[in-house]
Amino acid sequence: MPRPILATIHTTALQHNLARVRRAAPDAKVWAVVKANAYGHGIERAFEGLRGADGFALLDLAEAERVRHLGWRGPILLLEGVFEPRDLELCSRLGLWHAVHCDEQIDWLSRHKTHVPHRVFLKMNSGMNRLGFTPQRFRSAWARLSALPQVDEISLMTHFSDADGPRGIAHQMAAFSAATQDLPGERSLSNSAATLRHAQDAGVRADWVRAGIVLYGSAPDFPEHDSAHWGVQPTMTLSTRLLAVQQLQAGDTVGYGSRFTAEGPLTIGVAACGYADGYPRHCDTGTPVLVNGVRTRLVGRVSMDMVTVDLTPLQQAGMEVGLGSEVTLWGRAGNGAVLPIDEVAQAAGTVGYELMCALAQRVPVVVD
Repeated sequence: MPRPILATIHTTALQHNLARVRRAAPDAKVWAVVKANAYGHGIERAFEGLRGADGFALLDLAEAERVRHLGWRGPILLLEGVFEPRDLELCSRLGLWHAVHCDEQIDWLSRHKTHVPHRVFLKMNSGMNRLGFTPQRFRSAWARLSALPQVDEISLMTHFSDADGPRGIAHQMAAFSAATQDLPGERSLSNSAATLRHAQDAGVRADWVRAGIVLYGSAPDFPEHDSAHWGVQPTMTLSTRLLAVQQLQAGDTVGYGSRFTAEGPLTIGVAACGYADGYPRHCDTGTPVLVNGVRTRLVGRVSMDMVTVDLTPLQQAGMEVGLGSEVTLWGRAGNGAVLPIDEVAQAAGTVGYELMCALAQRVPVVVD
């Protein structure tokens, strides 16, 4: 039989989370952000759960082609725009909308030969300081674009740096509002955090919200709020089974570097998952895990192919556990118990985004 590790993509959870976004911004259209291969879920696997969105937003042309090949005829937005002039040819052929964030992209458009003008999203750098025109230069960039026959409608876009934290979005909203006053075109401002935390303001949610991590069941402002607080469900479960059970005595150590020492008699399980599967090596003793749906902890260091888990909580509950018992590294266990991916990421000193995107190719993936 194959090694028992498995990633499961939950279509109904994707649909549920999309509906949750719509409740947060009921009068806005929703971009389903599927960059990074749908945050590691796989565009083809996530498509059925997200096809109720108004459009798909992503980064590269190959992913845009995949969405079109799935039969999607609605809007597709390239969030970083094109990377060289010839990319505009594929935009014309596939009917892609694209961001414009620098003078060079406007220059390329001015030389592009197309029968159908392009829909573009002019991006403002309102304080994130990654991509976009500064507020002082934004109107002149808009004027250049509006004069081009290659350009149809111009939408206006920015990205919040602190929608998930105490600084908030007021400073960026002020910059965006002042620079775009009286300019026509639809607006797109809100990422997942702004949609959940600030979309009660109609000016924030605007015409389009860009739903990313919230669609995949992670809380954009964890640990202040968790996924249960926002009412979103895990869309990826990483599960495996126990390969062995070991009985330890006081003073016995576990794993490479002897990072864990048993203080007394202890039963541990060995599970088929490691950093070669995308499980973070930085997880250490205390990282939460579910065994047969019961919360317990890792002990010792994560190996390439195995982790070790404390079976004490199951013994205390009088539950039988042994070879083949279910282990849930994140997501939903067979009994319905949930281990949020954000908790595992926190133990590894990272974010849920990285764990989703880091799922290794050797892990089989199924869709339910």
